Amino acid sequence: MKTRLIKTTLAAALALCAANSYATQNVTVYTAFETDLLAKYKNAFENDNPDISIKWVRDSTGIMTAKLLAEKNNPRAEVVWGLAGSSMALLKTEGILKTYTPKGLAALDPSLNDPQADQAWFGNDAFFNAICFNDIVAEQYNLPLPTSWDDLTKPVYKGHIAMPNPASSGTGYMQVSAWLQNMGEGKAWNYMTELDKNISHYTHSGSKPCVQAGMGEVAIGISMASRGTKLKTQGAPLTLVTPEGIGWESEAVGLVKDNAAAKRVVDWSVSKQANELYIEVYPVVGHKDVHKEVKNFPNVKPVMAKMDFARMGDQRAQVLKTWSEKFDSKSEPRS
Repeated sequence: MKTRLIKTTLAAALALCAANSYATQNVTVYTAFETDLLAKYKNAFENDNPDISIKWVRDSTGIMTAKLLAEKNNPRAEVVWGLAGSSMALLKTEGILKTYTPKGLAALDPSLNDPQADQAWFGNDAFFNAICFNDIVAEQYNLPLPTSWDDLTKPVYKGHIAMPNPASSGTGYMQVSAWLQNMGEGKAWNYMTELDKNISHYTHSGSKPCVQAGMGEVAIGISMASRGTKLKTQGAPLTLVTPEGIGWESEAVGLVKDNAAAKRVVDWSVSKQANELYIEVYPVVGHKDVHKEVKNFPNVKPVMAKMDFARMGDQRAQVLKTWSEKFDSKSEPRS
């Protein structure tokens, strides 16, 4: 009886030790990835790393960047995964991101990564803007298909255009930055003033203008090309237009807290397996060996704006201050 009791106690102790050895560790990951992608990325990572669980904290790029800056002295994130390169450059300058060399770095496209020698962020994919044009609404209002940015300032489009507020949306900020960097500041601000005359409203989400165009709430949404592609594939009556100088950014990963579990999240996020998930939505990804044509995605490479991500990060506060003073009155209320 005594021997049996000892064996039972020993078995219970071993089972408890085994359970504890496989207890999952939570890693808090701040992101601006589209909401419908989060479960897919989390499940794939946790399938390969059953001892680590991702705890997502998600918001739009502008809001997530502001949150990280506000928490600078008491960071709550351990990893930032899926945030615009310009924001990552700013976070690095502010000392929020740690210098780190992930496993598999040599397989990544360097043009999407931190260009400085002490690298702290690495591109998962490149995301692009597009003009989402609702063919049915356009026919109702006799609106011609725009083919250039200047076309959008024509009086015929008055009240028919939505675009993201750059202060709360990285999608909006990258297009404003593309105009500023490629038109020159004076011409770009004049352009945005003329465009504002035709704007119905500014959204706080980068994908929302295209969603609204797809639903017929507006005729035109300056928005995420990936969202327009998805909606078009699902049957929305959209034509995607990519004028010369279309805004784009690297969507990147970086380390906030220097611990082993957080490093494993960063390592996995730049892996070939992770990039094979990114390519399902984005036509340009960080891994050199991952390529795939994305159905209905416009040909963006010939019209990509020249983008300086470090400059975008450095000038962000002043650009957003100026933009908000000029145009914020048309922004939708924050939910």
